[in-house]
Amino acid sequence: MAQIMADTTGGSGGDEGQSPEAGKDRQALLQGSALSKQEKSNGGKRVGIREIARQAGVSVATVSMVLNNNPKITEPTRQKVNKVIERVGYRPNRLAQSLSGRYTRVISILMPTLRHAMADPYFGELISGICDRAARLGHKVMLEHAKPDFIKERRHVELFERRFIDGALCIGFNDRHSFMKDFSENGHPMVVVNNKFPQWDLDHVVCDYRSGAEQVMTYLQQLGHRKIGMVHGALEVFTSREILDVYKRRMANANVEGFDDTWICDGRFTEEHGAEATAKLLEAHPDMTAIFAGNDKMALGAIHWANRHGRNVPGDLSIVGFDDIQYTAFVNPTLTTVHLPLYELGVMACERLVERIRGKADRAAAALPTHLVLRESTSMAASFTPGT
Repeated sequence: MAQIMADTTGGSGGDEGQSPEAGKDRQALLQGSALSKQEKSNGGKRVGIREIARQAGVSVATVSMVLNNNPKITEPTRQKVNKVIERVGYRPNRLAQSLSGRYTRVISILMPTLRHAMADPYFGELISGICDRAARLGHKVMLEHAKPDFIKERRHVELFERRFIDGALCIGFNDRHSFMKDFSENGHPMVVVNNKFPQWDLDHVVCDYRSGAEQVMTYLQQLGHRKIGMVHGALEVFTSREILDVYKRRMANANVEGFDDTWICDGRFTEEHGAEATAKLLEAHPDMTAIFAGNDKMALGAIHWANRHGRNVPGDLSIVGFDDIQYTAFVNPTLTTVHLPLYELGVMACERLVERIRGKADRAAAALPTHLVLRESTSMAASFTPGT
């Protein structure tokens, strides 16, 4: 996995306004940061790429291409050079490379400040995919939290302007985060992960939420469910609106008697509010036979409420989630849900960002397919007779 680097943007960096002393310190850093193991293992002498090239019997340019994972290098040559690098303990000075070259080979994951986000399996899968692919592509990953002062001081733009990073992947933001339009206006390489901002024309990679919602509604209606409640996530998130749009259209097309906005409730993406939303829906409509939740956490909250209030799942109430986070296969009953390929999406997001950075693509706009996973939390509606 690629390294998660600490925040290095505490207001310093770059050349503007540097004192002579700071410049000297910086130069010393460039000259000395690559010295350690390679000096100790070679009698105090620093080993450079010329010596690597001499010992490997290749050109300096070839060594440079190996160090930068250039695909033009054949595997035998790559192995020969890497064997010498490993033997002498050579460690390239990445900081000096980034300052003198075109790329820093560092990308940033930018996230809002969310409670326990790093323990959340949704974010964990995305970030794991990003970091694993970044490592294979020879990039470091720097995690940044977009706190209010971070945005106010425009440090999200400074990351690019001071050449701390080549590009950014944005996760967990919504329409209220209007600073996102700065990336489009400044032309910085940035990809939104699993959401869309059409109002700002931002690059994105996303799971196909609309298709997943269609699959859920088709399945529930085939099981004879007509009185289906909706627990949705925050509507300032584009993908939440996509799920809700599909639900409303399918309910309207089915001509469900009495269907109105009281069949819909905000669960705010959490177990606690998913349980509260389920309570409100069933208090207003006690004859409801199914709940469609916009994420797995809200669905688990719905199951928790049903179990505590004498509602059998799925005998009295079918419940469907959205995400397929790992532990949904181990709850009781196991959760029927829409599988989102979050790890694969993280991989794709990293690849698309690197393509944008290297000028190999002018645009990133891709969607990965989703599919319904059938488990124990759904069954036919109690009043439904097959064939009717």
